[in-house]
Amino acid sequence: MPPGAVDCHAHVFGPAEHYAYTSERTYTPPDASLKAYQQLHQTLGIERGVLVQPSVYGLDNSATRDALRALRQKGRDYRGVAVVSSEVSEKQLDALHQDGFRGIRLNLLFKGGLQWKDVVALSERLAARRWHLQFLIDVSDVDELEQRIKRLPTHCVIDHMGHMEAGKGVEHPKFQTLCRLLADGHAWVKLSGAYRTTGRQHLPYEDITPFAQALINSNAERCVWGSDWPHPHISVPMPNDGPLLDELANWAPDKHVRQRILVDNPEALYFADS
Repeated sequence: MPPGAVDCHAHVFGPAEHYAYTSERTYTPPDASLKAYQQLHQTLGIERGVLVQPSVYGLDNSATRDALRALRQKGRDYRGVAVVSSEVSEKQLDALHQDGFRGIRLNLLFKGGLQWKDVVALSERLAARRWHLQFLIDVSDVDELEQRIKRLPTHCVIDHMGHMEAGKGVEHPKFQTLCRLLADGHAWVKLSGAYRTTGRQHLPYEDITPFAQALINSNAERCVWGSDWPHPHISVPMPNDGPLLDELANWAPDKHVRQRILVDNPEALYFADS
């Protein structure tokens, strides 16, 4: 991994007796500790990261916040993406910013997240803070995605390569819309969660390679990488994180492109105000 590499998408869970899950959730994960997360990064050679509020905690960002506080108190350069209501106060946003949060997640796949109707109310407030909106969506199920994204004043980040089943094909019109949004500089995308959309049971997820490469070829300067550790709520056997990271070298053989994806692009998106 190049110096300064960033894992732009991961979660911490638990301990369950301390951080309660929302009753409106799609899944219940096992504990995944901050210590284990740090060990993952040490093993893979990752220096920085972004913790994303998972849907199972709803609007309670405490688990993610406390993990960020612990990391930052040790001098580690980590950021967070929160989930809030559209009525969140400026004081609450100030507090989240102080703890290292730089974006808000919009979840349309799993219960416990924001909805489209909440976006417009937040977007201008977030733009003023140089925060971004992160979308967990299946792009093939969203109508008028291009028009909606272009109307927003914030940076917009799409999770897990658009979360569209690989069997629908890279030429699917709505995946091509995502590629066009990248090419025009209207969106960013996370090269993550390949096991969520693959038709394969085990690595390598070769059917995902055309999707990742299409996104990179559309605009490598708008792509970032994430481990999606600890890989919650997946329908395939649990992958090994080393070979999972190795997939990026297949998607982006050029080391200069990987430098952009792993270091330069995350620097611009998450750490510009450091």
